[in-house]
Amino acid sequence: MAPRLQLEKAAWRWAETVRPEEVSQEHIETAYRIWLEPCIRGVCRRNCKGNPNCLVGIGEHIWLGEIDENSFHNIDDPNCERRKKNSFVGLTNLGATCYVNTFLQVWFLNLELRQALYLCPSTCSDYRLGDGIQKEKDYEPQTICEHLQYLFALLQNSNRRYIDPSGFVKALGLDTGQQQDAQEFSKLFMSLLEDTLSKQKNPDVRNIVQQQFCGEYAYVTVCNQCGRESKLLSKFYELELNIQGHKQLTDCISEFLKEEKLEGDNRYFCENCQSKQNATRKIRLLSLPCTLNLQLMRFVFDRQTGHKKKLNTYIGFSEILDMEPYVEHKAEPSKSQTRKPKCGKGTHCSRNAYMLVYRLQTQEKPNTTVQVPAFLQELVDRDNSKFEEWCIEMAEMRKQSVDKGKAKHEEVKELYQRLPAGAEPYEFVSLEWLQKWLDESTPTKPIDNHACLCSHDKLHPDKISIMKRISEYAADIFYSRYGGGPRLTVKALCKECVVERCRVLRLKNQLNEDYKTVNNLLKVAVKGNDGFWVGKSSLRSWRQLALEQLDEQDGDAEQSNGKMNGSTLNKDESKEERKEEEEELNFNEDILCPHGELCISENERRLVSKEAWSKLQQYFPKAPEFPSYKECCSQCKILEREGEENEALHKMIANEQKTSLPNLFQDKNRPCLSNWPEDTDVLYIVSQFFVEEWRKFVRKPARCSPVSSVGNSALLCPHGGLMFTFASMTKEDSKLIALIWPSEWQMIQKLFVVDHVIKITRIEVGDVNPSETQYISEPKLCPECREGLLCQQQRDLREYTQATIYVHKVVDNKKVMKDSAPELNVSSSETEEDKEEAKPDGEKDPDFNQSNGGTKRQKISHQNYIAYQKQVIRRSMRHRKVRGEKALLVSANQTLKELKIQIMHAFSVAPFDQNLSIDGKILSDDCATLGTLGVIPESVILLKADEPIADYAAMDDVMQVCMPEEGFKGTGLLGH
Repeated sequence: MAPRLQLEKAAWRWAETVRPEEVSQEHIETAYRIWLEPCIRGVCRRNCKGNPNCLVGIGEHIWLGEIDENSFHNIDDPNCERRKKNSFVGLTNLGATCYVNTFLQVWFLNLELRQALYLCPSTCSDYRLGDGIQKEKDYEPQTICEHLQYLFALLQNSNRRYIDPSGFVKALGLDTGQQQDAQEFSKLFMSLLEDTLSKQKNPDVRNIVQQQFCGEYAYVTVCNQCGRESKLLSKFYELELNIQGHKQLTDCISEFLKEEKLEGDNRYFCENCQSKQNATRKIRLLSLPCTLNLQLMRFVFDRQTGHKKKLNTYIGFSEILDMEPYVEHKAEPSKSQTRKPKCGKGTHCSRNAYMLVYRLQTQEKPNTTVQVPAFLQELVDRDNSKFEEWCIEMAEMRKQSVDKGKAKHEEVKELYQRLPAGAEPYEFVSLEWLQKWLDESTPTKPIDNHACLCSHDKLHPDKISIMKRISEYAADIFYSRYGGGPRLTVKALCKECVVERCRVLRLKNQLNEDYKTVNNLLKVAVKGNDGFWVGKSSLRSWRQLALEQLDEQDGDAEQSNGKMNGSTLNKDESKEERKEEEEELNFNEDILCPHGELCISENERRLVSKEAWSKLQQYFPKAPEFPSYKECCSQCKILEREGEENEALHKMIANEQKTSLPNLFQDKNRPCLSNWPEDTDVLYIVSQFFVEEWRKFVRKPARCSPVSSVGNSALLCPHGGLMFTFASMTKEDSKLIALIWPSEWQMIQKLFVVDHVIKITRIEVGDVNPSETQYISEPKLCPECREGLLCQQQRDLREYTQATIYVHKVVDNKKVMKDSAPELNVSSSETEEDKEEAKPDGEKDPDFNQSNGGTKRQKISHQNYIAYQKQVIRRSMRHRKVRGEKALLVSANQTLKELKIQIMHAFSVAPFDQNLSIDGKILSDDCATLGTLGVIPESVILLKADEPIADYAAMDDVMQVCMPEEGFKGTGLLGH
């Protein structure tokens, strides 16, 4: 047995032999475990929650002994945020902006670029007042150049260890939570910066990007026949190097510059030879920029998945890169051999580096200082002043925290030794409050003992496990310093609760014996009329019900005191619990009928002997009592007879209607408008919904109510006109109507209430043989409402959201029929007749309301008609999904490109390998919406996949980037 349960048993062992009226003060203190010995530090390793005298392991260990002052606060030394001498300033990572910070540092270290940006005019003069900057205004850069100016000035002269680039990132519109392609960012930003600086008058500023980052190479093609050489000059800002299959940077550069043979179908047309000739083509470096950016192409595109994949290949590179072997200088011959580049101070090897930046080494002594303009230095000085003020404030807070910690340390050392009560007067305080008092991270709140009170406003015996007994001396100091209450002295030990618990324990002991006795009595057959009716469910659970009844008072006390240090029980949870308790049946209430009498079902009850009932009644004196001679509820008997009569009546009505309309019920020998029967000139129309509801009743009359009205008003417009043309009733609207033979119509008029007669008449017109056939409807078509209906249908098809469509993959024009991955389930094995589809809240169909026998026509709007139409066609139009077909949830306003991405995830086919069609129409416009392409709910789209040319599945050292990239779409980098 667990120690806590052992303590519980030991505290109440006396109750087995003591009657409730014999409970003494000694028994009460035993129940509250006053007798337990206090634990000793070093011997007891953790707090004994079942022992109110154990004051070990409640958080005192952090206060006893000598304590370092730094443990009194959680405030870091502000000097740790100060820039160290001769060190660089860092940039805060705002989430996933490390790629931005990297380039900002690279551009900052380019002294020529920094100097040029400092020379750009600034709007900072708007913030200046007299000889200085207005202190009440914060400087907000207005342009990208101004952001870079301010950032570079802070990186150069700030006192902070790192600065926040959020203003710059926000100005570009970048998402701080999304990792982006660093190479793409570099290209786009340099293009934006060059475009911005091109408007400057100072040539040193206007041309700085080209001067620092722009080089030149030529595409050189040499004819093998005549040796003619043609060149196409081109500028570059970075060299994109393929790293696949290489281990050294020099190998990547050599591949970039290697010759390509133009032969066969790829031969070159030589202007000199005037014919196609074999040739060679290569890239020839003509000049290199001062700052050379080498982009390592770590990302390749996988056609199978439609994603980029990262190459984790190790690449070695030196700190000093000798580019002389690769560059053709003017008036010099190009070198066909490349020698191994010299290694300078060292070499490096990386599998993650995606960009290498090299600076041109010159014989001239480099300029290592750049002067910050006065207006920018003034801004930096103001920021440094704010930083110094912050440092002073943090230091003062640290000092205050240390002072409070020292005072708390002295308080704990003084009071903890005086906490144990011993034989002196004592009080109880909650363990949680003591732990918070010893917790240095939270301020101490007033003492709150309300959660531990019983219904008599005294200390509940069951709460002793979360209480601690302390000396009255310590309690006086606690309440004087922190306040709170109520104070729980020796007078707070509740005799009423202890006596009640004693009574409950004795009853529980007796319950075990009575449970065996009742089980034996239930085995004896009941003779004569001496028995009593007891619910079978009650008999199965009576022991548990008795235990719950005995614990009910204690349970109510715990619920009424559901607080601890200001926390309260959730009101919704407590209401829900009370509601569930109210719904639970008490003993023998399971055989009560709704009228409070004995239920008529004998399967739910059994007879027990008088002796067994007497035992049960001791525990459930308020239980309903039903002697064996007690009659069942007379009202229930009447209702049972009426139900049987109604069921018989329904079966009779169903049988009569089925016999009167056999073909309509079995859906046999039905007329068709497109193939008009020769033996009649008149056909009648009812709604298909009416026919389905009627068939449902005839099949299961015991479960359904009879259909009383035909409900043809649903097929008419508010003006009383027909909503369908003859042509539509032969095609798309044929699923909404049912055609009735004249003989069947006569029977329908006898069996049902007919609100409106709708019929189609065939007539012969003219004297020509054969004569022209016309079809006339009564009532006539309402053109206005018909047009409105069609417009509404088109709008519905264009404006749907979260509708289901199906995609079928085909191979050689044959549908793929194979097991597929788990997908959206939209079909069911249930028969359609067993599916009851609920109508929207508030929507009622008066024509099928069984209590409404009137024939008054209901006025309906187009919207109501559309709702009815959807209800009628939902089942008939539902597509039956087959194996291998995948269901997708789409909306009318999403583009074809977005659908292709869904298909890519479902079928693992890249978007550019997808050939989609619907009803023979090719879907090719990726920007068009599904609504405009004619994709409607329940559509089936055929997918034919092109086989990919390249297979990257077997590539080594590949890590997949899972989600398709949006890139820098929507940011300021694309606005120029």
